[in-house]
Amino acid sequence: MAFSIYIVEDDETIGHLVAGHLARYGYVVTLTKDFREVEREFESLQPNLVVMDVNLPYQDGFHLCRAIRRKSKVPLLFLTARSGEMEQVLGIESGGDDYLVKPFHLEVLLAKVKAILRRTYGEYAGAGAQAGTTMMRLGGLELNLSRGELGFRGKTERLTHNELMLIRILMEKVGELASREECLEALWDDVSFVDDNTLTVNVTRLRAKLESLGLKDAIETRRGMGYRLAVERLEACAG
Repeated sequence: MAFSIYIVEDDETIGHLVAGHLARYGYVVTLTKDFREVEREFESLQPNLVVMDVNLPYQDGFHLCRAIRRKSKVPLLFLTARSGEMEQVLGIESGGDDYLVKPFHLEVLLAKVKAILRRTYGEYAGAGAQAGTTMMRLGGLELNLSRGELGFRGKTERLTHNELMLIRILMEKVGELASREECLEALWDDVSFVDDNTLTVNVTRLRAKLESLGLKDAIETRRGMGYRLAVERLEACAG
C-alpha cells in the first residue's frame, strides 16, 4: 500500500524539499495548491497523513487542524517554526498527533512519518483487540477501533488517533495502572522528542469526551506514576 501524504506548507522551498524526500521512500505526496481551499483539497484527497505548518496564509494551522478534526481522525503532524512549549501544547489540543520544530533534519521527519503511519495503519493499529474484531467492550463502554469511535449508553464520541490509543491501553490494562511511560510509548515511538505536557493534554481531552458520554471521573490520575481506568465507575454508570 502506498500511503498518501498531504503537505500544507507555504514555504515552497521547504514544501518541495519535504515532498521530494518523502516521495523517494514511496509515499504519494501532494502539496497544497490553494491555501484558501485547504479543507476542500483535504476532502478531495482523503490522505493517510497530513503534514501541516502553523503559520499559513488566510487561516493558521491550528484552526485548520480543528476543522479537519470535525470530519476526520486522520493523523496530523505539525511542522513549524513555533518552538514554545505552549505552542506545542496548543498544537496537541487542536487535534495534532505530533509536533516537529523547524529547523529539522529530514531523517527525523521521515522517522516520525513512519512511526505515525505504522501506529495508525500498520502493526500497532487495532492492537489489543481479539483477532478478527475491531471492537473492545468494558463495563458498557464500547470502543470501535476501525471507526475511531467510543460509545456508552447510546451516545458516541469520535476520537483522534492519540485518544484512541490512550483509551485502548487503559481498557487493556483495566484494574491496573498504565504508567506514563507506557502511555507515551503507545502514542509516540521516540519519546525523546515529546514534551511530557503533551500526554497530559491528550488525557485531558479523552477525559472530556468520556464526561460527555456521562462518565465523569472515569480516568484516575496517580501523580507522577500514570493513569487508571476506573472500571467500578463504568459499571456503576452502566447499571
